[in-house]
Amino acid sequence: MSLALVHGRARAGVHAPEVRIEVYLAGGLPRMNMVGLPEAAVRESRDRVRAAIRCAQFEFPQRAITINLAPADLPKDGGRFDLPIALGILAASGQVPLQALAQWEFLGELALTGELRAVDGVLPAALAAARAGRRLVVPVANGAEAALVQDLEVRTARTLLEVCAMLGGTRELPLAIAPAPVCSQGPDMKDVRGQLHARRALEIAAAGGHHLLLVGPPGCGKTLLASRLPGLLPEAGEDEALETAAIASVSGRGLDPARWRERPYRSPHHTASAVALVGGGAEPRPGEISLAHHGILFLDELPEWDRRALEVLREPLESGVVTISRAARQSEFPARFQLVAAMNPCPCGWAGDVSGRCRCNPDAIRRYRGRISGPLLDRIDLHVEVPRLPPAQLRPDAPEGESSADIRARVEAARALQEQRAGKPNARLGQAETMAACRLRDGDQQLLERAVDALQLSARAMHRILRVARTIADLAGSERIATAHLTEALGYRGMEGTPRSQAA
Repeated sequence: MSLALVHGRARAGVHAPEVRIEVYLAGGLPRMNMVGLPEAAVRESRDRVRAAIRCAQFEFPQRAITINLAPADLPKDGGRFDLPIALGILAASGQVPLQALAQWEFLGELALTGELRAVDGVLPAALAAARAGRRLVVPVANGAEAALVQDLEVRTARTLLEVCAMLGGTRELPLAIAPAPVCSQGPDMKDVRGQLHARRALEIAAAGGHHLLLVGPPGCGKTLLASRLPGLLPEAGEDEALETAAIASVSGRGLDPARWRERPYRSPHHTASAVALVGGGAEPRPGEISLAHHGILFLDELPEWDRRALEVLREPLESGVVTISRAARQSEFPARFQLVAAMNPCPCGWAGDVSGRCRCNPDAIRRYRGRISGPLLDRIDLHVEVPRLPPAQLRPDAPEGESSADIRARVEAARALQEQRAGKPNARLGQAETMAACRLRDGDQQLLERAVDALQLSARAMHRILRVARTIADLAGSERIATAHLTEALGYRGMEGTPRSQAA
């Protein structure tokens, strides 16, 4: 038969839509036409496929070859279609059994020698193949990544000839095996001396998934504290970990299959652009906020960031997704990250320090803090001042702080209450869910209203205070929010007002 159908997968954001590679051989002068919105790398596959077929000792048909990549309106890029195109040509010319292709999907770039090279975005393709109920063949270098998907048969091959031998029934391809997960020991909270107030805020942030702003002089431990937050978070579930790993798979930066269960911790430099944060490019790729999905995004020296770069965070902080629109396509990437930011209180960094060394005038301080817009600050739940520690607390023989394991046990207990109540952390509660889960006694409601008026807070900030209070109550194992829980939550809005009033 001169018509063959092979199944493959394209790459569209973190999704892998199915592509049907249809190959038809007709009479006439030898030529190869490819239709279906192939981009440059796909069109160049004609030469790679021809050389690979001949190097594998197969006959390349001297006929008119038409290759259709369906659906026709979906752009196709990269070398991921080389292997299915070659198999389609061989099947249409009768050199590979046509019926053997029906239950398989194929991914892989071909070298001129017929060797299979790795491609990116294999994990989303493997997830889609599992949902479609088919089996998957990938290059050996992609096998460990594809094997992360359970209930999917993944076979690995080194060459085009090995794949053809498997389809012909003369040999079996080896099963892909996922590597054993690596349990890395991250930074521990016991290394943090003193800073009881900041440690408490970090525990609350971990327990409820709240965003956090650390304000303090240089060298007080802001970065040290932020780097310990991932060790306080509960282990990511399988669905969460696969989502995060899928983003890393399509990012072009590679995925370590042995560390796919670890929550990401991203710390971009303050010179990063808005595109670096949210993603972009002619072929949209995820940015830092998506690479931090289900993990931590740490922004140090917050006022030093470009104002436009910071403003792009506002919508993802609320929605948990970012949509990148280009003339030819639109891609949506998940961005459910937890923001931790750090800043100095003034340009020199020493405003409010007991040493009195700050020489910044009030106008300079206002301009410095005004670099952070009010709407962005409004979306950060916890504002924490981190003071400079006296040297006596930094001595080697000073007592260690509480370990991350002990704190994580309390965080996991609080998260379990939140999962039972709403199925998600408190920071992600909607307005109606907040009103239902965060009811206050009459006296506490009046206290909250007076505080909102005194600090001139927005309705968004008031709801975030309620969610933080609910998290504090969960850490205490309390069914209701008590006055002490509410007053502690109000204490974490100390930075409110000053930067907001100066925002341009």
